This record gives sequence, C-alpha cells and structure tokens, in this order.
Amino acid sequence: MTTTTILLVFLFSLGAAFVQRVSGFGFGIFIMTVLPYLMPSYAEATTLSGALALVTSIIIVSRMWKFIQWGKLIPILLTFLAVSYISIQFVSLAGDGLLKRILGGVLIIASLWFLFISKHITLKPTMTVQISMGTISGVMGGFFGMQGPPAVLYFLACTDKKDTYMALAQTYFLIGNTMMTFFRAANGHFTSAVVEGWCYGIVAVLLGTWIGAKIFRLIPIAMLRKIIYIYMGISGVIALIS
Repeated sequence: MTTTTILLVFLFSLGAAFVQRVSGFGFGIFIMTVLPYLMPSYAEATTLSGALALVTSIIIVSRMWKFIQWGKLIPILLTFLAVSYISIQFVSLAGDGLLKRILGGVLIIASLWFLFISKHITLKPTMTVQISMGTISGVMGGFFGMQGPPAVLYFLACTDKKDTYMALAQTYFLIGNTMMTFFRAANGHFTSAVVEGWCYGIVAVLLGTWIGAKIFRLIPIAMLRKIIYIYMGISGVIALIS
C-alpha cells in the first residue's frame, strides 16, 4: 500500500468506528464509500470492511451482553446468515465496475430512505418482519458489506431501551461479520492485501470506538445521522458517475 492509501484506510476506519459506536450502525456504509477504490478488488474491500467492523462490535458486546434478548435476535440473524452466504457466492461473478455502480445506487436510496422516509414508517417485531429484514440485510451485507440499515429498522422497532437496542444490533453485527468473513475467506477473498489493510486500520478502529464512547452523550445523534446520510448520498452519486 502507498502512504496515501494507508492514510485513507486509517482515517476512514477511524470515522467508521466512531459512527458505529455513536449511532449503533454505519461502519460499512461509511468505509465502503472509499474502500472499493483503495483495495485491489471489490470483494477484498467488503472483506476488509467486515473484518474491521467486527472488532468494534466485539468491544461493545463485551460490555453490553447482559442486555441481549435472544428471542428478538435469532430469527433475523439466521435469515441474514443464510442469505448473505448465497449473496457472497455471486460477488466474484460480477464485475467490480458493476458492483460499484450498484453500490452507488444503494447508497443514494439508503440516504433518501433515512432522511425522508424511515421516520414515517413503524415496523412491528413480527416473524414476517424479521425474515424480511434479515433477507434484505443479507443481500446488502453479502454484496456491499452494509447490512445495517434493514436490521436497525427492526431493532429500533422491537426495543424501547437504548442499551437493549445497542446490544441486539452489535451482537447481530458481530456474529454476522464473523460468519461473512469466513464465507469470504472460503471464496478466496481474504488476501494478503486484506491482512495488510486490517493491520493499518485496526488501531484506528480502536481509537474511533474509544472516542465515540467518550463523546456519545455530547453530540446529538439526529444531527450526526443527517450528516452521515447526506454524505452517503453524495458518495453514491460519485460512485455512479466515476
């Protein structure tokens, strides 16, 4: 990796970990706006994103495991694991250029959804909703390394306490990213470039998680999320036209 690439991996890992710690999701959304342009292939970019993201989740879950409500987690998690496995099998078959453009469209749609639509929709924590959200999350996770948005909608709907939401979301991301890393490694995506990127990014992830925890109560989450969503939309446009 060049010095510029190392710096970008570090900075975006820092930002992604900070976002994840403050809002409970967004690691993949944030870092995947740049990783596809830094890694040798799109598949390696998603692999690095997941490998770094699971470290943040490990830290949070180790402190909040007692708030996990497994009955609200297992159905959506099992659905996600099955669908993400299938999705990962097709990543190698699609061209990097096509995937980057699809990613651009997904970023724009996700940005518009969270900015203007999601606040007007309330999901009930039914089995149908869990399977539906798990399926969408699995496709987004397998192809783009950003399984968070559908799952977050469900976890917010089925909890009324911040600690429970955070524990459920981070356990979901921890198990999901761990399994997807194994799936990707089995498909040959866990390369030396991924290992090198992880070594440069892990320190930033630890630092970003620590900073996020310290200033969690100081930054209005609503404002932070709006900034992230606008950034997502801009990045999506860039991905589509580049």
